Amino acid sequence: MTSPELALTVRLNTSAADLRRGVVRLHPEALAALGIREWDAIALMGARGTAAVAGRAPTGTPAGTILLDDVTMSNVGLTENSSVVVGPVTVYGARSVSVTGSTMATQSISPTVLRQALLGKVVSVGDTVSLLPRDLGPGTSTSEATQALSRTFGVAWTSELLTVTGVDPAGGPVSVQPNSAVDWGRSSAAAAPADAVVVADVAAVPLDHLVGAQAQAAKLTEWLGLALDEPELLRTLGASPHLGVLITGPAGVGKATLARSVLSSRNVVELDGPGVGATEPNTRLARIVDAVAAVRGGGVLLISDIDALLPSTPEPVSALILEQLRNAVSTPGVAFVATSAHPESVDARLRGQDLCDRELSLTLPDGATRRALLELLLRRVPTGTLELDAIASRAPGFVVADLAALCREAALRAATRASKSGEAPEITQDDLVGALEVIRPLSRSSTEELSIGSVTLDDVGDMVETKQALTEAVLWPLQHPDSFARLGVDPPRGVLLYGPPGCGKTYLVRALASSGHLSVHAVKGAELMDKWVGASEKAVRELFQRARDSAPSLIFLDEIDALAPRRGQSSDSGVSDRVVAALLTEMDGVEPLRDVVVLGATNRPDLIDPALLRPGRLERLVFVPPPDAEARKAILRASGKSVPLAEDVDLDALAVDLEGYSAADCSALLREAALTAMRRDMEAADVSAEDVATARKTVRPSLDPEQVAHLQAYADNR
Repeated sequence: MTSPELALTVRLNTSAADLRRGVVRLHPEALAALGIREWDAIALMGARGTAAVAGRAPTGTPAGTILLDDVTMSNVGLTENSSVVVGPVTVYGARSVSVTGSTMATQSISPTVLRQALLGKVVSVGDTVSLLPRDLGPGTSTSEATQALSRTFGVAWTSELLTVTGVDPAGGPVSVQPNSAVDWGRSSAAAAPADAVVVADVAAVPLDHLVGAQAQAAKLTEWLGLALDEPELLRTLGASPHLGVLITGPAGVGKATLARSVLSSRNVVELDGPGVGATEPNTRLARIVDAVAAVRGGGVLLISDIDALLPSTPEPVSALILEQLRNAVSTPGVAFVATSAHPESVDARLRGQDLCDRELSLTLPDGATRRALLELLLRRVPTGTLELDAIASRAPGFVVADLAALCREAALRAATRASKSGEAPEITQDDLVGALEVIRPLSRSSTEELSIGSVTLDDVGDMVETKQALTEAVLWPLQHPDSFARLGVDPPRGVLLYGPPGCGKTYLVRALASSGHLSVHAVKGAELMDKWVGASEKAVRELFQRARDSAPSLIFLDEIDALAPRRGQSSDSGVSDRVVAALLTEMDGVEPLRDVVVLGATNRPDLIDPALLRPGRLERLVFVPPPDAEARKAILRASGKSVPLAEDVDLDALAVDLEGYSAADCSALLREAALTAMRRDMEAADVSAEDVATARKTVRPSLDPEQVAHLQAYADNR
């Protein structure tokens, strides 16, 4: 199947909010036709090809046009009113990006600040890009970049244009990520400055603004005080005063911000891990040697994203780099701090007792912390009456950067409204709710999630017992944890939905997730199976880690009988057995599974490994029965809301007559009746009873009576 493409007319985007920020604007109909969401990347094909981030066009923009700023027009080689072909494009996270600029820029702007300015932009070799940050949508830059650019480059940074000279992976557009190495290309007029920079180049956040991280900040301050200010006290007690700390946590949670805030009053030399790691081994070692020498007189060596410098699969130079870091840590008056969003990908030797013997972990903010962060971000903004608790509860998995992007999107909506009405600008609750539909958190931006929509359990007709069982097993533990703690019981960890095909198991999961404002990580059948040894187990671990990072969340294992069959009965070299073992370990292992519920769905529960169905795993089995007459009536009414039915269509009588039809069959019947009406008359205004009768000849009941009886007997025996 070929990817959809559209030919659109180019219009100049004059909005100051979008100026040279790497964003193009399309009509919502164009986004839908391309099958992409707002803030996804699109390919632009004109005189030359390029790619950009697609945003929603303002109200009133014609459907057949696309809004481009002057830099993007130049990149695609077109002028206003010409035609450009757009289509979906696959964009990979950049390992490295090289750019060239003016001599003043290359001498003034460090690679760290350069990456912050380009964060979230989609670039290709030969593109022209500006330093104006893309601060719209998820995974974007923050005010740190603009503050650092203003201090180091002055006002000229707003008009500076750069040229992309190289990207890795090569051959296509890439997206600049927090762990991408961004550096000045070798063809620059001047060499880039060294990566070792004083932390003062980046503004430190006041300690009282570290919402949700005060405990970690206090602990790091205490460790630094003992190791650097009172080493004799430790020696008296027989302890070495050396200090090496590894700060871990999801991307965007504020690891480097925490370190810079705590270290703001000390002599600090900072290295950018991705920037140094992208250089040749000899250059890499030389930069480490220079940084260690610079801090040897006393102070702290800070390396951000150290997994890019010291990966878990070590290179020969890694041993030399580690030796230099050990020498630094063993020097009196010197401490070492490193950060990583992927601690499992760091060289294991870094955690040795002679190097990073202490670790601080930052977690995703919970609902109360997200509310406090929103209050902090909006403290100087004119607002109406806001219910921040409601916004925080609907933003699981959001980190500080995501919440800042959320406030930015809400501000744009408020500014647009104020510009049209002439009223005083202020952010309202509706602005924040609307922004939630656009902004996706960093912790989930690269994962597949189930589209939950706005349907809740209250909208699901009938299924009273099924809905109650799901509410007790999934929503109660997340909404009333104090009740479980008070009664001294652990909440269920997993639920198995089973029933005939087409009876609404996936629909129930969507409604459940929408009711509890949960993120859903969906895996269908044998998607986790991989022919490479160990890859399937790794995929299971990563799935559960993503769910923990975006808690409260659901892991939805559709067709779980294909993913976790009975062990010892497969002929796939033991892959499925190892996957079952990995699932059992993740659900009921040493590491607790908090605020994460696993839901499985199947129409063959007898094929699932019995160990997966014992207490502590998928312990609640919920039968989703085929719809009876009352349920079919509710399904027909819900499906027929948007279908103009003629007066001679009696849904009550039709529901009684559709014995053996599943929920999917009932919806398909009305859809086929509407198509029958179109075949009868393309200008038909409604669907008649005759159209429904004709459709019934095509849409036959799909429920197998024997399978239904088998599943009902299984449910009765449970």
